[in-house]
Amino acid sequence: MSALGKHILVEFLGCEPEKLNDVTYIETSMLEAAEKSGATVINSTFHHFSPFGVSGVIVIQESHLAIHTWPEYQYAALDLFTCGEEVDPWISLEYLNKNLSATNYSALDLRRGSLNMLRRIDFDARDIREAAKNAESGIRMTRNVWFTDKDENQALSLRHSGEILYDKSSEYQRVRVLETYAYGKMLTIDNIIMCTEADESHYHEMISHPSLFSHGTVSNVLIIGGGDGGTAREILKHDTVKNVRLVEIDENVIEASKEHLPSLSSSFSDGRLELIIGDGIEYVKNHDSGAFDLVIVDGSDPVGPAEGLFTAEFYKDCHRILNEEGILVTQSESPHFNTDAFVELNAVLTGIFKKEKVKVLLFNIPTYPSGIWSFNVAAKGNCDVRKINESCYNSFRHHDTLKYYNKKIHAASFSLPNGVKKNLKLI
Repeated sequence: MSALGKHILVEFLGCEPEKLNDVTYIETSMLEAAEKSGATVINSTFHHFSPFGVSGVIVIQESHLAIHTWPEYQYAALDLFTCGEEVDPWISLEYLNKNLSATNYSALDLRRGSLNMLRRIDFDARDIREAAKNAESGIRMTRNVWFTDKDENQALSLRHSGEILYDKSSEYQRVRVLETYAYGKMLTIDNIIMCTEADESHYHEMISHPSLFSHGTVSNVLIIGGGDGGTAREILKHDTVKNVRLVEIDENVIEASKEHLPSLSSSFSDGRLELIIGDGIEYVKNHDSGAFDLVIVDGSDPVGPAEGLFTAEFYKDCHRILNEEGILVTQSESPHFNTDAFVELNAVLTGIFKKEKVKVLLFNIPTYPSGIWSFNVAAKGNCDVRKINESCYNSFRHHDTLKYYNKKIHAASFSLPNGVKKNLKLI
């Protein structure tokens, strides 16, 4: 041994930007790179950097591996330091070069602590080593990995186990399931949080029960999107409901929920539910008029396959396929986070259903941007969606299963802050 440690500084060029912005992929690759080199992993800490990229470090018994990525430049900087002769950092380097799909790299290989420049002294570390050995006997490798849902101005980070329970990409989007420490299992689409086990009830109960309890006799329901099954689960708690048709464009969402989110997907076995894998926009366009008592648009943000769910053409078709007393409910973003889309969608609906027939419902959900989210509820007939059908409410058999919705929440959710009213030109 000619030196105490090996230190390699690396620049990866031409990497795949999607990989460089994926904190879970980077952390897993770094762990595997450390293990393949023969290192003993002690700890990992990784997080998204703002506005893009990943920063993280793997602490190994022999020193560390650290990385920072710049997806917008397809560039990553890597720092590998190992002590002793047992670990070869070049194995880690070559593994990461392959995993990041780099087109090229440069590396500076340093020998740290050259022995010909050092003089060893007598130093008895036996007592210290023995104490450290006893302390380390119960230590297990810990992972500190964070999933971040963010845009250029704000972010929400949740710590998760580091394991990816489900990860599949279709022609439409990438679907993943992760296990978070604070909110349980989490479904994400293209790195955006769709739902978590801890607070999904806020969303799914409020997209379902207000309209059902207002109408009172909903029998035939169409759900566009909602492949996780949570909305269907709540709809099917109502005895008046005889048929639910759920049209989901990406079967991976259904598969992920069935495999890892049984509390949401339990309704998929209900005989009243029909699952259709297809384009909800085309389905609505081609369906017969007056067929449904309730149409629920349970889509994601207005990008990718959900972009068409925010157009006047789509909602004209939704209006047409409702019967004369039918109700439409649609996910309409946060009034604070995505104000333009929120206001524009409300304007589209008031132009189709008439202003007095469209009401905005607000509710709290911790894992969505700003913590406040909205639905627009539009009545084709004379139903006042702000009021409850008392007979329907009193005969409901599943009040004890509701975690968020109740009669007072129903009334309060239609009360809008002044700032929201101003944006919607209600004052």
